[in-house]
Amino acid sequence: MRRSLSGVCALLLALAMTGGAVAQTVLPPALTQGPASDVPAAVQILRWSMNDANVNALTFRSMDTLFTTRTVARSGPVWQLPRADHKLDFSYSYKGATYTPEQFLDRTYTNALLVMKDGRIVSEIYRNNSNERTRFMGWSMTKSFTSALVGVALAEGRIKSLDDRIDAYLPELKGGGYEGVTIRQVLQMRSGVDYEERYDFANPGIAASNHIAALVKNVARFVDPARTIKRAHAPGEVFQYKTIDTAVLGWLIERVSGGSTIAGYMTQRLWEPLGAESDGFFIMDGPPGVGREFNGAGFSATLRDYARFGQMMLDGGVANGHRIVSPEWVAASTRPSNGARYEPGPYGMQWWIMGDGGAYSAIGLQGQYIFVDPKSRTVVVKLSYFPPGDRTPSDETAAFLAAAASWVVR
Repeated sequence: MRRSLSGVCALLLALAMTGGAVAQTVLPPALTQGPASDVPAAVQILRWSMNDANVNALTFRSMDTLFTTRTVARSGPVWQLPRADHKLDFSYSYKGATYTPEQFLDRTYTNALLVMKDGRIVSEIYRNNSNERTRFMGWSMTKSFTSALVGVALAEGRIKSLDDRIDAYLPELKGGGYEGVTIRQVLQMRSGVDYEERYDFANPGIAASNHIAALVKNVARFVDPARTIKRAHAPGEVFQYKTIDTAVLGWLIERVSGGSTIAGYMTQRLWEPLGAESDGFFIMDGPPGVGREFNGAGFSATLRDYARFGQMMLDGGVANGHRIVSPEWVAASTRPSNGARYEPGPYGMQWWIMGDGGAYSAIGLQGQYIFVDPKSRTVVVKLSYFPPGDRTPSDETAAFLAAAASWVVR
């Protein structure tokens, strides 16, 4: 998100110097285009600027103050995670230099970090006035939660096969780029639809325009472009990371859930049996009764509850004594699709594959990670506030995660 609050401030200052009224209601030019929004101008400006480096350490854990939300409620016994607190007494190497975990926290803009070994919390760190009750925005880590929900729906027979055409469940997609695309191809980001995941707001393409309309102004639903989107490649041929694919999977979950919502289905099938200790929530792309959950990147939860999700995957789909997804789903969703490699690594079904040792990760915008390494039985959750320019996963974080997985607690 390449703009900053300084740009808004400069606009207001210019108005003041020319005799114009200085007020919160002055919108950046990009937000004055297209349909008018009922969202207050001050809130639009905050949403427009929420990724900026000088505020995102706060906004990434305050999304319920910026958006309408839908709760994913916890219920029942909490999955108690045993503890064996330990100093992070290892180091990692990056670009020829060696660093400590303490240096890593500062170097990679960390808000919170949790390391688990063999089901036990060995380190839990909160920074920048956050704590165990803080709910952090997961950004695209949300895609991996969506993957799990598809796995649940498949096991329940709500989805008959991943090789079914998605327009058989969502006939609204007929006639567009998604017609004939299989659910598996959408999960693998191989739908072939023409949607470039580029957020250049100075020259907005389809993704940036969709972000503005759906998430900043709430004048459209994020998944709406899927109805009429064109096709760029034959389905299954080309990997192209795009959040619209995950939005379509969310629509699928909503459709097959039996009249529920994404949040409602996730509450019953994942969050309650997971033994979460706190409610999570989705930000919505519109007001109550109109908006949908932004299931491609809009889920917030506490550090420990993200760790519970990672531990569930590590334990083959079981959490707190409950089977959530099958071991076959865990294996299939975290297996590289077609053996190809991409940046930051191979991709499975809404999970990134980390290296050649079987580790994988949910990864979100500006430095969010749920890292799972089955070989060493390690789970690491890192929640960050990277500057907007650093949108891609960090090579330095990958080096730290590999070192954390190799670390033997004594």
